[in-house]
Amino acid sequence: MARILILIGGHCCTAPRPQKEADTLAAAGHEVTVAGVWFDPELVRRDQALLKDRAWTFCPVLDFRPGRPSRLGVRLQANLARRLFGRFGLATPALLGYGTRRMLRFAQAHRADLTIVHSEAGLWVGQRLLRQGYGVGVDFEDWFSQDLLPAARQQRPTQWMAELEAHLLRHCDYCLTTSQAMANAIAHHYQVPPPTVVYNVFPRGDLPLSASEQSAGAETRPVRLHWFSQTIGPGRGLELLFAALAHLTVDVEVHLRGQCSAQTQRWLMQLLPPGWADRVHIHPTVPNHELAACIATYDIGLALELSDPPSTDLTVSNKLFQYLQAGLAVIVTDTAGQREAFQQVPAIGHLVALGDAIALARAIEDLVCHPAKLQAAQAAARTAAQTRFCWELEAQKLRSLVAGLD
Repeated sequence: MARILILIGGHCCTAPRPQKEADTLAAAGHEVTVAGVWFDPELVRRDQALLKDRAWTFCPVLDFRPGRPSRLGVRLQANLARRLFGRFGLATPALLGYGTRRMLRFAQAHRADLTIVHSEAGLWVGQRLLRQGYGVGVDFEDWFSQDLLPAARQQRPTQWMAELEAHLLRHCDYCLTTSQAMANAIAHHYQVPPPTVVYNVFPRGDLPLSASEQSAGAETRPVRLHWFSQTIGPGRGLELLFAALAHLTVDVEVHLRGQCSAQTQRWLMQLLPPGWADRVHIHPTVPNHELAACIATYDIGLALELSDPPSTDLTVSNKLFQYLQAGLAVIVTDTAGQREAFQQVPAIGHLVALGDAIALARAIEDLVCHPAKLQAAQAAARTAAQTRFCWELEAQKLRSLVAGLD
């Protein structure tokens, strides 16, 4: 049995991949601790609910919720780090995330056999631990140095992050990422062996009733499209969706789920074609353990990812796997990562060209106008979540990888 520490950059409830990793490794007999950061009272409540009856523990290395004495100091330190980088190009650990130095001190005191890092801050922590002789693993949930839009890259220490990534890739025996496309790109860029691919899928036992199963015998209603993210905003594919609505000749409802500011709502309304305002609905986020059941009440899932930044192009969107789990037909854009998954189970829906609003409209209409085709795609999605893209298969890779480190 090994002592394993998993480091994340925020709340546990917003980190489903580390949760599954912790569940898997704890079930394999390892002593597992997850350490992160607390800053939002509602997310703390979700964390506390999530952690009941888990076989592993969670420790906040930093708690700066409103009203905490540490809050002002943490925010001032982050602001100073941004100013130093913007004015002098000086990159400090605080620029990578909240509580970076505390994360290192916690890891040093915990003295785990294996510390697995999952965030930008974790790259710096992992490098320091490696130099001190600790066992370290890295999970490229994102390609951190390649995960920003062009305007944001100028404000981030991407070169330093790339150097940290290179160091971990060359010295960690435990290296994961989310798709073969990502693994190959990282390996080519850094001239290292490809990381192990672990798809960010879900357990078979978590499959909810699909919309067709829930609505059997119910009155006819419009087909409902679903899109979700932690945050609703530009650069996430909604521009393409709203452009496609102008080309639709069928009646559908559009349901968006995520945090949405008043400013963003105004932006959305400006994008909407005439006559669509009452058919677009915005819903708040829900705890991860409720998300699958919420999604399952819809018919078609949209994963309209972009090809820039490179990380987004190369990964397989979490949306795609959530839709399969919930039994939705899917329409996804042709990014490298989503193409990789879609080509393994093409009966689940449609793959559409990037930026092609007319192709997206045609894909929606094809499923809406042919109920048998929609139902077949939904059934194929459910089968894919049970037989090809399920956590039971991916968990075997994690167990084998950790066992090989003994």
